[in-house]
Amino acid sequence: MIHPLPRAWGELPGSARVRSRPEDFQVAEYLDFEPDGEGEHALLYIEKRERNTQDVTRALAQLAAVPERDIGLCGLKDRNAVTCQWFSVGLAGRAEPDWAALESSGDIRVLQSARHRKKLRRGVHRGNRFALVLRDWSGDRAAQERRLAQVRAQGVPNYFGEQRFGRDGQTLARALAWMDGGGRRLRRAQRSLFLSALRSHLFNRSLAARITARNWLELDAGGVAMLAGSRSFFLVQEVDEELRARLAAGDVHPGLPLWGRGAAAAGVPPLPDDLAPAGAFLEAQGLALDWRPARVVPDDFSWEFCDDESLRLTFSLPAGSYATAVLAECVQYTQGQ
Repeated sequence: MIHPLPRAWGELPGSARVRSRPEDFQVAEYLDFEPDGEGEHALLYIEKRERNTQDVTRALAQLAAVPERDIGLCGLKDRNAVTCQWFSVGLAGRAEPDWAALESSGDIRVLQSARHRKKLRRGVHRGNRFALVLRDWSGDRAAQERRLAQVRAQGVPNYFGEQRFGRDGQTLARALAWMDGGGRRLRRAQRSLFLSALRSHLFNRSLAARITARNWLELDAGGVAMLAGSRSFFLVQEVDEELRARLAAGDVHPGLPLWGRGAAAAGVPPLPDDLAPAGAFLEAQGLALDWRPARVVPDDFSWEFCDDESLRLTFSLPAGSYATAVLAECVQYTQGQ
């Protein structure tokens, strides 16, 4: 169902375990704006441990006595982790509850609260900061140092992480079954989840094909280049020395399609036969063509080898990119105890 994804930088120089405990995988969202300080929405920065995002959404809705649809957020975060993320609660004239009541279970903490004029939407945060502990690391330390330096300088394929496809790919499998069954009417949230899984699958397969062909970091005349750290893109008229220098510096990345209507008009090459039905289905469902960088370069990337045989990594990624994409190019990792 989910095809193995080729690596960009070859054989891995070490192995380790991740997520042995929640504190080994820490994530913190950061915004590129300040709360307004006024408005009908409460903006909350919440730390959770071994709780998924939906758990917090339900708890906020219950405490504030509002429907779950009035809860806004920037993105979903894993359960088996310690994560800090932003939520908004639409109060619309209601009295603001005592947010400290959320902390009674001991696995949720309210770190900051403020008023804001707008509901948070998916992807409006600037990015995420990661602090990861890789336990029982073993391998060639000199080679591992070289690989980490290469990832810091040249980045990694910007694959969608396995979280997008559900445990053992079950979300993708259900999405494909839904597609094969004609795309019957679903609840909006379920439909969005399935369409996202299908679209992400096509992107990963397209990126994997370019990595196999060894051209994933090449810009092509007539193709798309994306500005680092933003969703902005431009059509490449000519690949000159200036553009090659910007690519080498990580200022721009090749763009690959997030499939939807307009692909043919934009000159996007047709999908291979086994993926063409999914592409046609996404178009029929009304999705418009969008673009995603083929590469992501971790920011402020640093590492430390520790006496307890662990390797500690810290880095930031823009919204929508996955820490597992970075890990996959650094070490051969297994999850859990």
